[in-house]
Amino acid sequence: MIELSFELPLATAELRVEAELPAAVTAVMGPSGAGKTSLLEAIAGLRRKARGRIACHDVVFLDSARHLRLAPERRRVGYVPQDAGLFPHLTALGNVRFGARAGTRQAETAIETLEIGPLLARYPASLSGGEKQRVALARALATAPRMLLLDEPLAALDVELKERVLPYLMRIRDEWKVPILYVTHNVGEALALAGHVLFLRAGRVEAQGAPLDLLSSPGLSAEAEAGIENLLRGRVAAHDPAGGITRIELDGKLALSVPLAESRPAGSAVTVAIRAEDVLVSTAPVKGLSARNVYEARVEGLERTGVDVTLRCAITGSGRPWLVRVTPAAVEALGLAVGTTVWLAVKSHSVRIV
Repeated sequence: MIELSFELPLATAELRVEAELPAAVTAVMGPSGAGKTSLLEAIAGLRRKARGRIACHDVVFLDSARHLRLAPERRRVGYVPQDAGLFPHLTALGNVRFGARAGTRQAETAIETLEIGPLLARYPASLSGGEKQRVALARALATAPRMLLLDEPLAALDVELKERVLPYLMRIRDEWKVPILYVTHNVGEALALAGHVLFLRAGRVEAQGAPLDLLSSPGLSAEAEAGIENLLRGRVAAHDPAGGITRIELDGKLALSVPLAESRPAGSAVTVAIRAEDVLVSTAPVKGLSARNVYEARVEGLERTGVDVTLRCAITGSGRPWLVRVTPAAVEALGLAVGTTVWLAVKSHSVRIV
């Protein structure tokens, strides 16, 4: 359990956090300038103006009421920034061993976990972005940390490199049992890694909770920041290579066609994402469309969101309402109101597995 109850003055606002983080991995999300990096720096002991209480399990890092403030080196926090922060004059092995706890096999175990043995004699300048991050993660683990603080470690990587590094983060989560705070803007990363999400805005905790519930709840501004509004649980039902699609059975027994994803075995659990603006709305049964996913639904709510209107629609056979983004002109032209029966259409290529 990570306990946070502190304040920290920032340049234009104040970071004020009240939270107890129970999960092995907590994803810290929010728009730029919300205070995400400042939160990690306060926990690491790099912000001396922080006031309040910060604790990890039974170890108190900060307790202003008792005039207690552990120095950064005594907190034993592993910190990995977005740029990896490797020492350019040291080899990968030198970087991993820097700060490693004496008398332990932490460095060797970290090297095995991150599978960086072939990289140990190389210098950072010769490593790819993904290799640098793996070395940085191994260096953090070699210190036998009480907690890992990861500040957007995959943000600078392309999609292919992210897919290579993400399994290593999962392995750290599952094998090392070290609490992790993971700053990210990526919903897919949060869903894959985290059991809890802390959403910050303007230095305040706007919301927190289980990732799927929080990131798909109507009205939460995290959705607009993430660019994905509908996150749906399901299982792979079947693959159709000839048709180029994979069929997903969502909770509630709703069937959904997505682009072929044969890497996901039949029967495996998945989460799919659909942007609200990618859902088409009709007030009459839909025929003759290329969209393979068409569902009858009922409008349960309308909310003005900026220049658009977000509909909350209950689909027959689906356990979770869908959010649909339309223009005010469309609302007027279609006569949309609470209680209106509509048909929602989604092209297979507008759905992705996260």
